[in-house]
Amino acid sequence: MHNPISIATSLPPLPSPIARRTFLRRSGVSVGSMALGSLLARDARAQDASDLKGVIQPLHFAPRAKRVIWLYMAGGMSHLDTFDHKPKLAELDGQPMPESFTKGQQIAQLQGAKLNCFAPQHPFQQWGASGQEISAIWPELASRCADDMCIVRSLFTEAINHDPAHTFMNTGSMISGRPAMGSWLLYGLGADTQELPGFVVMVSTGNYGQKQPIAARQWHSGFLPSRFQGVEFRSTGDPVLYVRRPGGVDEGRQRDVVEAVAALNRLEEAETADPEIATRISQYEMAFRMQTSVPELMDVRNEPQHILDLYGSQPGDGSFASNCLLARRLAERGVRFIQLYHRDWDHHGAIKDHIAGSAAEVDRGAAALITDLKQRGMLDDTIVVFGSEFGRTPMAQGNGRDHHLAGFTMWLAGGGFKPGFNYGATDELGYHAVENRVSVHDLHATMLHQLGIDHMKFSVKFQGLDSRLTGVEPARIVTDLLV
Repeated sequence: MHNPISIATSLPPLPSPIARRTFLRRSGVSVGSMALGSLLARDARAQDASDLKGVIQPLHFAPRAKRVIWLYMAGGMSHLDTFDHKPKLAELDGQPMPESFTKGQQIAQLQGAKLNCFAPQHPFQQWGASGQEISAIWPELASRCADDMCIVRSLFTEAINHDPAHTFMNTGSMISGRPAMGSWLLYGLGADTQELPGFVVMVSTGNYGQKQPIAARQWHSGFLPSRFQGVEFRSTGDPVLYVRRPGGVDEGRQRDVVEAVAALNRLEEAETADPEIATRISQYEMAFRMQTSVPELMDVRNEPQHILDLYGSQPGDGSFASNCLLARRLAERGVRFIQLYHRDWDHHGAIKDHIAGSAAEVDRGAAALITDLKQRGMLDDTIVVFGSEFGRTPMAQGNGRDHHLAGFTMWLAGGGFKPGFNYGATDELGYHAVENRVSVHDLHATMLHQLGIDHMKFSVKFQGLDSRLTGVEPARIVTDLLV
């Protein structure tokens, strides 16, 4: 029997409202209490330090990785035009899709339409010493990193539309309100930094596919304390609004304000026992520290020119490549989970030109990130994930492809995943994952294992149930993917 890690989820009743004068009298807000506030603020910073450890002590396994960088191709990247070569589909181009593949299957916008096979739109070739079959639309990634990639061609998911599919990929459930994987990791493992959030999200937008929205709930902490939710850094301008200190306010004066607010919050916490007050205190402290750490993060003047040339972008220009460079800098500074969304992969039409354009927007940045991590010795303990919420149909939707959940491809690199390796397969037309099928929960369980976590022992008591990232149905660790 497992002993799941749990937290209390029921809160005491809120106290009756009290008048301002009564609050001040009870709180004893005076010069003496301000002095006490300074001590309380120091205690808050000590609590921040203890939060770095996480709740899993010791880890269930010896970890192979300590952080995750998730390159999320939002919109549904076609596996058939990128990483899953299907010559038979090319042979049947324009012919009716055999009903044996599609009868009774969940289809999005093509439901009830005439279904014709649609050939891969770009040639594939073998790359690297491993001979990985990858589309020609990835000249940088395939030529530099094929031998680092562990390609999984047999994934399947449960959601056919974007938002629930994003939610399922991020939280392990289609039900909104569950913690994102980054929040689970931050809660379980803690952070390696006090100067930056442990879970950071950045979003870039391309010029080719339809632009589906990415809701902030995709990086929410759900029923975990809110200090574990992701923090979105903007891709252009100041990454965090109001991070710079106002004119005329020096560090000492701002510290006085932070400590005074901490004192009042501690007094309220004693009255209400509300755990979110501790979050409020820690977030004030984090915001104070970020006024120094975020500008330093964004200042890439100390990066060698050959590194800037490797990524091929202007820092802070909002591009995916610029975000990849920042992801490496965040990883160096101890951020646990970094997620880069690129919104440009919903190709319902003109897929031949548009998928080549979308790939060109991310190809160099992704290859540079792998190369950069590898030359710094960081790829060994970083899991890099690349993929979408689902794939695209082998059937034509005009000159594009519809959403597809029954089979698609992702790849991973680093963190103890086998380099230059491919696993699983879809059928000859790329419709169903048929060989060594991998669910989203299997993916999560395997990643958790590499981070030192037994997914079955890592749960939180919520509404009377032991809730897990990997759900209630059995998930497996795909050991064949691991070194």
